[in-house]
Amino acid sequence: MSWFSFHFSDFSVSFLSIIFEGIPFLVLGSLISGGVEAFVPRETITRWLPRNFAASLVVSALLGLVFPMCECASVVVIRRLIRKGLPLPCAITYMMAAPIVSPVVALSTYVAFRGQNPVEMTLMRMVLGFLIAVGIGLLVRDIPPDKLLQPEMMDALPLRRRTGLSMAVAGDDSQPALAGPGIRGKLFQTVQSATSDFLDVTFFFVVGAAIASTFNTAVNQSILIPVATNPGLSVVSMMVLAFALALCSSTNAFIAVSFQMFPASAKLAFMLFGPVFDTKLFFMYGAVFRRWFVLSLGIGLFIVIGLICNHLGLILNQ
Repeated sequence: MSWFSFHFSDFSVSFLSIIFEGIPFLVLGSLISGGVEAFVPRETITRWLPRNFAASLVVSALLGLVFPMCECASVVVIRRLIRKGLPLPCAITYMMAAPIVSPVVALSTYVAFRGQNPVEMTLMRMVLGFLIAVGIGLLVRDIPPDKLLQPEMMDALPLRRRTGLSMAVAGDDSQPALAGPGIRGKLFQTVQSATSDFLDVTFFFVVGAAIASTFNTAVNQSILIPVATNPGLSVVSMMVLAFALALCSSTNAFIAVSFQMFPASAKLAFMLFGPVFDTKLFFMYGAVFRRWFVLSLGIGLFIVIGLICNHLGLILNQ
């Protein structure tokens, strides 16, 4: 049997399933980001953060408990939060944590692993996701924003100086709003901003979904069986699979548990890596961050999560 066999009918079913699964969360994220733009002053975003840097990262990582959303929606939201003046390390920490540190994800993980140590698996996923997100926030603390963000994102930062002059730019609260005052005006501005964000990010989501669908339907999945019994290779292969399949964080636990021949450590790696770096996120991150940072983020996450889960597998003897 050939390892690669493309059938358009299978591809279209997989592609549409990813699109229909992700689009509602993109819409939700776009509406939240539009509401932030219209109703939340920039000063409010920074005022509620603790003055202590480490504490502000902890709070940012816990925001997913308040605003539960998948990885697609979190990228949309942090675009707006960065433009509103949220410190970049805090925004990145929230982006990394929100798809995992979420009550929806916790519940889906517990339900998926019923009969297979659900409490332990849920806690390990939540705690490790939280720690990884805070760790990334600490690492990017001393990197200048212009080294991390795309030029158009830098242009949208509030009160950014260009050519020695302070200019009003997109996302700055001092810029005159196109909508009128009052609730109706703010609602109009919410829809206007949400539509713009949705159209910007959807392109990258569709490209990533197409790549993931090709792998999911055209590659013979039986090639994964020989590596399932090797602890190290099983962790690596499940992370590669998570990258390729680009599943929603609220549902990927059900996919992970279906790979019965793989150890628990490999399933945990699948559930940790996929929500923070997969094919669609590679393109979506590129709309916000510079390419070198996206590549470094993916490689770093792959190594760190792989080492952690492989070590846990040795400890648990699974």
